[in-house]
Amino acid sequence: MNINLSQCFIAVDDHDKALAFYRDALGLEVRKDVGFEGMRWVTVGSPAQPDVDIVLEPPLADPSASAADRQAMAELLAKGLLRAVIFSTADVDATFEHIRAAGGDVLQEPVDQPYGVRDCAFRDPAGNVVRFSKPRTA
Repeated sequence: MNINLSQCFIAVDDHDKALAFYRDALGLEVRKDVGFEGMRWVTVGSPAQPDVDIVLEPPLADPSASAADRQAMAELLAKGLLRAVIFSTADVDATFEHIRAAGGDVLQEPVDQPYGVRDCAFRDPAGNVVRFSKPRTA
């Protein structure tokens, strides 16, 4: 069996702020921008991976969700507890400096991890953890 990742979803509470991060700071391309029933979904992706889409979605797009569920999702999002995404990069330090210079909210500066990668982390404007890593060479 051969399977490939096609899409992943990241909850955001302000698509314009999210685009300033994912498009402008990270350099991802906008592939789709769709509105439906007062909600918005924006699909972004790396030009180097045309078959993988990242969908920036409303925190709780399920129309059957209760007001309490929506509130709970908003609170989890605000705390940065919903999602994390990890990008690979050829140069963690250069990526870190680029994103920091673009105003990225630094969560962790570049560090060699004991599990074999060098990585760094930021929070996107919605609070999601976004990591950038590269396997360490011996």
